[in-house]
Amino acid sequence: MPASAPPFTDSLAPWAVRPNTSRGRLHHEPESPTRSPWQRDRDRIVHATAFRRLQYKTQVFVNHEGDFYRTRLTHSLEVAQIARSLARELLLNEDLAEALALAHDLGHPPFGHAGEDALHQAMKPFGGFDHNAQSLRVVTLLEGRYAAFDGLNLTWETLEGLAKHNGPLRKPPPYLAEYCQRHDLELNTYASVEAQVAALADDIAYHSHDLDDGWRAQLFTQADLAHLPVVGEALAEAKRASLDVPPQRLRHETIRRVINALITDVVAETRARLADLAPANADAVRHAKRTIVAFSPKLAEANRAIKDFLFARMYRHWRVNRMTAKARRLTGALFSILHTDTSLLPDEWRGRAGEPGTQRAAAAVADYVAGMTDRFARDEHQRLTDISVPG
Repeated sequence: MPASAPPFTDSLAPWAVRPNTSRGRLHHEPESPTRSPWQRDRDRIVHATAFRRLQYKTQVFVNHEGDFYRTRLTHSLEVAQIARSLARELLLNEDLAEALALAHDLGHPPFGHAGEDALHQAMKPFGGFDHNAQSLRVVTLLEGRYAAFDGLNLTWETLEGLAKHNGPLRKPPPYLAEYCQRHDLELNTYASVEAQVAALADDIAYHSHDLDDGWRAQLFTQADLAHLPVVGEALAEAKRASLDVPPQRLRHETIRRVINALITDVVAETRARLADLAPANADAVRHAKRTIVAFSPKLAEANRAIKDFLFARMYRHWRVNRMTAKARRLTGALFSILHTDTSLLPDEWRGRAGEPGTQRAAAAVADYVAGMTDRFARDEHQRLTDISVPG
């Protein structure tokens, strides 16, 4: 690392990822004199086309349902904020944690999990579809911004974190297995502490903002939340803070207390696990026998209860179900039409797809559809199916 590189590394914990131990990039590039490797990764992610598209990709509510509901972009920004806070408190590499948080959903197709389910069903004969593997595909293959290589040429540590932030992969999706043949990400080990932080930040963000969005959308009321662990306590504290707090502020006061409770618990539990393991370096974390960044058993159970509540009262609410069903049908139809007749694809994609009905065509069509925003997917479906709309 150049002498002029940022000096913050002196304050990192022994088990944090450090610039002087980075395994570098698949395609060698000179280091930056002003930015760490993971600041460069973050910047490349933020400038990527796939990142900008997250603005119009569904989190739970389809974009046109309201201006204030979360999208994949706002979700990713919230995850990054929480990941940085956790990493700072635990003396980890904030830049790596932030880069992973910003990139973790780059592979999500339009319409959230409904779109992913439809693509997975369509791709079953060809190995299935997985948004985590698609995120890696985006940053190693599909982004075309550099003359010398496909993808963004991110560091090994960032790619490792994207591939296995949820733990070791015994049966990786096809593209991950194929990629690791030329650039081994050691899928049989855990990822860095920073990657584990990004994964838990994702859980904290989506639980808290889905509670916020569902409450705002009146899919449930504050009375429904009163019995939930963590949430009920946060609601009671928010009420005690001001006896006449307006409903909107009560919601915000409650959610911020939920986030604080979850972050506080993760920090305490992670510190205890780190003290127990006493890892000498980042590789010791990778070869540990369990996840290091985690909720305590009590809060893990509380999170399961919150997840069950959101599943029953939000993700499977009849209003959400209607949009989900339409999104699945639309995404599945897009794949079927284009896979059956690749001549309907734009020139660049038609060249990638080759003959219709093949494995190669399926991969190209899945990449094309997964890269769409909600709005583009609706328009493209209309162009392909409505004779009154110009192609």
